[in-house]
Amino acid sequence: MQKPSIPKGTRDFSPVEMAKRNYIFNTIREVYHLYGYQQIETPAMENLSTLMGKYGEEGDKLLFKILNSGDFLSGIPDEELTERNTNKLAARLCEKGLRYDLTVPFARFVVQHRNEIHFPFKRYQIQPVWRADRPQKGRYREFYQCDGDVVGSDSLMNEVELIQIMDEVFRRFGIRVAIKMNNRKILTGIAEIIGEAEKIVDITVAIDKLDKIGLEKVNEELRSKGLSEKAVEQLQPIILLNGSNQEKVNRLKEILAPSGTGLKGVEELQFILEKIEKTSLNATLELDLTLARGLNYYTGAIFEVKALDVQIGSITGGGRYDNLTGVFGMPGISGVGISFGADRIFDVLNQLELYPENALQTTQVLFVNFGEKEQDWLLPILREVRAAGIRTELYPEAIKMKKQMSYADAKQIPYVAIAGENEMTAGKLNLKNMITGEQTLVTTRELICLFH
Repeated sequence: MQKPSIPKGTRDFSPVEMAKRNYIFNTIREVYHLYGYQQIETPAMENLSTLMGKYGEEGDKLLFKILNSGDFLSGIPDEELTERNTNKLAARLCEKGLRYDLTVPFARFVVQHRNEIHFPFKRYQIQPVWRADRPQKGRYREFYQCDGDVVGSDSLMNEVELIQIMDEVFRRFGIRVAIKMNNRKILTGIAEIIGEAEKIVDITVAIDKLDKIGLEKVNEELRSKGLSEKAVEQLQPIILLNGSNQEKVNRLKEILAPSGTGLKGVEELQFILEKIEKTSLNATLELDLTLARGLNYYTGAIFEVKALDVQIGSITGGGRYDNLTGVFGMPGISGVGISFGADRIFDVLNQLELYPENALQTTQVLFVNFGEKEQDWLLPILREVRAAGIRTELYPEAIKMKKQMSYADAKQIPYVAIAGENEMTAGKLNLKNMITGEQTLVTTRELICLFH
């Protein structure tokens, strides 16, 4: 018989792992709430017409498509089947697909519910997404995103707030991070002044890989996309720009003087940097021109968060997209958002052992079961202890005490309460501290006080 297994790039989560994941989700949720964001959810599957063409050619290939139910081959001529044109067939056989991210479903949600929404609309969403990617370390086919977006407002104060949200989340986690920032208008301006405006996507995709593949390989990729030697040369000082944020801004003003679009991007960056100076950030905020965020729909500020003490890809990213709802027939709605990579944050917190003790605790007290008489005596006590918010279990069977104790050990339950004949007569519980081995007779009230 075949051993049961799960698809590559997916994972099971044990109770301990779920406790850790809930700590992550709850922390992010609390910080979103602090800034007035409200939660929504959308279905796991969307119509393919909603998803296709929104993530560029690469993204379209990575969409998981769902076969139509019933006789999905009916109405498809034999010659189309023998042609074996996968893309054409997929379009006929599949009307639905699993969502690839939370931003496009959100755009669809905004357009569909525009009459019930108050703008600016601040929403957050914590749900799984699916990508038919090659699984590797830190990259899964099913993973959770924790998105926060504001739509219906052009104000750059939204960007300022999102930087504060990212900063506060990682401060609470105790992870040291650098928040990197750039602007798509600057990248567009650069493409304009080197005379390669129509190659903006190729340029950004290539320079986005600088960290991963190094300068030589980036230049090779740029040449392979048809950029002239002169254009590649002009890009070098821009890609390798260094100094403080302000020095970079000043230098960009000079370089981008001929480009109105580029200067608008510099102006937006300057505004965000000035406002952030008035708040005290924990993280470092760094202007990084190689940051391009592969996705095509960003139009303004773009962000990425890197952990400083662990080798891992970006753990949060996002930016402004001015025309996302336009593809659903609702032009003119500007939005800006970020997405926390919960799975990568999980790996970072694990490696750095940053989980607080109380986040992982399960049961606090186990009541030993000696038999029916004792059970009946304990039931009202259990009710009272749980009413006080103490996580409590009564062992379900009256089996050997040793077995019940090893259950408490396996679950790392800190206290075991024992009530036999003598304790019941005295109206007390014998409470054993599983760490020190110390035992004390306590009343129910005293037991409750111990945890408060």
